[in-house]
Amino acid sequence: MTPRSTLSRRGIRRVQHLLILAGSLVAATAGAQGDSVAINHDDPRIGLHGGYTDAAQAARNLVLVGHGARPANFGNAQNLGDFAFLNGDLAFSGNYAFQGGFNGFQVWDISNPKSPTLRTSFVCPGGQGDPSIYRDLLFFSVEETRGRVDCGGQGVTDTVSAERFRGVRIFDISDIDHPKQVAAVQTCRGSHTHTLVIDPNDRDNVYIYVSGTSVVRSGRELAGCAQGASLSDTTTSLFRIDIIQVPVAAPQNARVVNSPRIFADSTGAIAGLWKGGTHGEGTQTTSQTNQCHDITVYSEIGLAAGACSGNGILLDIRDPVHPKRIAAVMDPNFAYWHSATFNNAGTTVLFSDEWGGGMAPRCRPTDKITWGADAIFTRAGNTLTPAGHYKLPVAQTDQENCVAHNGSLIPVPGRDIMAQAWYQGGISVFDFTDPAHPKEIAFFDRGPMDSTKLLLGGDWGTYWYNGHIYASEIDRGLDVLDLVPSDLLSQNEIDAAKSVRFGVFNPQNQPKLVWPASYALARAYLDQLVRDNGLSRDRTTGIARDLNRAEKMKGASEKAALNQLAKRLDGDVRSASDSSRVQALAATVRDLGKK
Repeated sequence: MTPRSTLSRRGIRRVQHLLILAGSLVAATAGAQGDSVAINHDDPRIGLHGGYTDAAQAARNLVLVGHGARPANFGNAQNLGDFAFLNGDLAFSGNYAFQGGFNGFQVWDISNPKSPTLRTSFVCPGGQGDPSIYRDLLFFSVEETRGRVDCGGQGVTDTVSAERFRGVRIFDISDIDHPKQVAAVQTCRGSHTHTLVIDPNDRDNVYIYVSGTSVVRSGRELAGCAQGASLSDTTTSLFRIDIIQVPVAAPQNARVVNSPRIFADSTGAIAGLWKGGTHGEGTQTTSQTNQCHDITVYSEIGLAAGACSGNGILLDIRDPVHPKRIAAVMDPNFAYWHSATFNNAGTTVLFSDEWGGGMAPRCRPTDKITWGADAIFTRAGNTLTPAGHYKLPVAQTDQENCVAHNGSLIPVPGRDIMAQAWYQGGISVFDFTDPAHPKEIAFFDRGPMDSTKLLLGGDWGTYWYNGHIYASEIDRGLDVLDLVPSDLLSQNEIDAAKSVRFGVFNPQNQPKLVWPASYALARAYLDQLVRDNGLSRDRTTGIARDLNRAEKMKGASEKAALNQLAKRLDGDVRSASDSSRVQALAATVRDLGKK
């Protein structure tokens, strides 16, 4: 969500009331150029009646299987008001989902995904409260000026105060019912979001990339902080991130070890980035690139993608303490570069645009399909090339804040599939294997919070974790959804995705997806060959028969049958129109034969 950290408690409540009026606002330039969202009158998401607890629902190829309702008493804790309690992002560890929010965090027991149970609520105000997990440590972002070192709810009234906290809190969660703050690392712009970075060559430490988007605090409050303005001013707290080193054995000693100017090019100059303003008639007017909203790291390939105000930036993070900018792109359709996702191969990078800050209706029929959308780039080395856009393919109403927001890959082998939250636009699951032609394959949506006015709500973040899709619903709590097979996604593909398991999942620390050899994995590749005509029908029928026969065998007979099938598949590669998928199928069958 676009930063609001300088607001007082009274100001926050005023924003809430202004949001009620926002539904009547219409962007004069929206739809002036380019295509707007097509209205498909057969889409069941059209015309859903609103309500807080009784809104109508629509779904296709997704089913809501579990829901944890927002606790009634947490929002009013210490008289902070409901707006302060809006739910934010998620992180996962074992059988727990950690749900951050503007008033603190909650821990859900998801050992039974169909019945998530609230285990812990911890009041600690200070902003949207992005969480991440490493072993028994919880990292928690704080950006708002009301944040206090002691987690108190009374806020901070003085302009300069030793009581104020803006940065990253570190909690010991070894006792899940009694989290204990063990460190609080102050930063100059606070922490709107943060990214956990693990250096495979440094087992003693973890690192936190801190993205601050708010005002720079006074140097009298935190030494070294300076507003600055010049691109050449190396003392300014702008044009940089902060990197916190956390000794795993002594997290209380966490400290900022570097504040790299990641916007600088190879010469050290802040050059080639968006300076603010308009891109031209019918485009967005955006701010200068001097901050990152989100940074997604993909340590397996040594890269990170930063969504940084007016630009998307590619970083070399092989030395995590000294990340370096290696590419930067812009899109005149974008208002605010918000988040990033790599495909598993690292050959595609998807950036999202949070046009309107997440608090406005940006999926109306008059809004361009390239605004508030995803921009998809292909990557070759250090070069990013525009490929296409994806936007929720159904118009929403003036009463629904809607724009591209947080999501993650779904581990379907051989395909690039993502689940993404769109606030009150709901959840969209789409395939971007062909970056130029992304296609929705599933969705879940509720009607507006109120059919007569705009109230902030909807899905903040939507992530796949160990076989299910979890969504943080801003007002209503935690949703759990399952994929349903269709002609766009088979049961075998879903089963193969479910075979990928994680002990911990932090959405901004993207893991490499690796599939264990299984008959479901082999059949998933076979289903894709059938769907896309990647191999002749006679051969796919024969392969299916051979897999069924081998699965019924045991021991040496099974291994021999699988090895013989793998050899035949090797011979199919030449005649296949989708040779790479046949090779993946052959490798899977061969690995099955080694079990």
